[in-house]
Amino acid sequence: MGKFIYLDNAATTKTAPEVVEAMLPYFSQFYGNPSSVYSLAAESKKAVTDAREVIAESLGAKAQDIYFTAGGSESDNWALKAAAEAYAAKGKHIITSAIEHHAILHTCQYLEKQGYEVTYVGVDEHGVLKLDELKAAIRPDTILISVMFANNEIGTIQPIKEIGEIAKEHGILFHTDAVQAYGQLPINVDEYHIDMLSASGHKLNGPKGIGFLYIRKGLKLRSLIHGGAQERSRRAGTENVPGIVGFGAAAARAMATMRERTEYEVQLRDYLISEIEAKIPYCRLNGDREKRLPNNVNFSFQFIEGESLLIMLDMKGICASSGSACTSGSLDPSHVLLAIGLPHEIAHGSLRMTISEETTKEEIDFTVAAVAEIVERLRAMSPLYEDFMKKQK
Repeated sequence: MGKFIYLDNAATTKTAPEVVEAMLPYFSQFYGNPSSVYSLAAESKKAVTDAREVIAESLGAKAQDIYFTAGGSESDNWALKAAAEAYAAKGKHIITSAIEHHAILHTCQYLEKQGYEVTYVGVDEHGVLKLDELKAAIRPDTILISVMFANNEIGTIQPIKEIGEIAKEHGILFHTDAVQAYGQLPINVDEYHIDMLSASGHKLNGPKGIGFLYIRKGLKLRSLIHGGAQERSRRAGTENVPGIVGFGAAAARAMATMRERTEYEVQLRDYLISEIEAKIPYCRLNGDREKRLPNNVNFSFQFIEGESLLIMLDMKGICASSGSACTSGSLDPSHVLLAIGLPHEIAHGSLRMTISEETTKEEIDFTVAAVAEIVERLRAMSPLYEDFMKKQK
């Protein structure tokens, strides 16, 4: 097998060996349904309780406020739809940002069809939410503010504490999609005045198909999934015990290693940024240079298409992703890159690389050389680049 370099940890992460080991007994040894009454089931129930307590502690929350779901998208849908329904008598106005994940944006679009109004607050050129615009958007009938903790494409960390304070001051519920931030950044729900928070296991070396929604005690939210009385009658369906155990193990691992791991990632991230900027002309770092996730690097390269860059990187054994949605069958560039002011032609030439604690400096050096070579080759085929260079002379 040739070289393999994985730089797409924002999309998903490798499940850590100790997480897999923690999960294994719950597939074939302690396989009882937690809702049953015999001793085999009690083992499963205890494992779910233990994982819930670990996750709650990581947020400064109470265990009874953690509800397990099938992932971040379900958690986002539940938070928005249930809050909208529960507080409709107070008003039907929701505020979110223009750069949210589609799990939020598409849910907001669904709610708009149900008669709700949604204000999409803009961001600056680095992707930071405009707080003045947020304050101006608040109305007497505003019932919910939902802003992601950190952006999945450009890595910008939002002023969550300030947003939480604004929401609390006006008596408005505050939800944050923390799928990218949980396990990468310290989060305390009380300190940040967070009423609901979404997270997903596979972003922090846990398994896929498991997430949670933190719901502050006292919020009157109905179920999204109806059926049995699981999750204290708020989320029906037999618990995914191996997934929950894995999420708990991954959360414990992430919290224990956070400082050392993120310090290493920041060093490697900044080295990657400096090398790209030094060796490839006509590129732009997307996202805030300082207030960004420890492992996120996102660049736009003029005069190329991101999809071609990704394919050619894959041929060299490098896994990355594009800021452009063209790789998922759409010709439209990323809504996030358009929101920070990039023109379509530059937004189409974007590359996101997200590292992990296993990424090495040698892999970064190989990747930078590969990106530089491919960008140069693609530009050599671009009539726009040829015209641009002629004008420079």
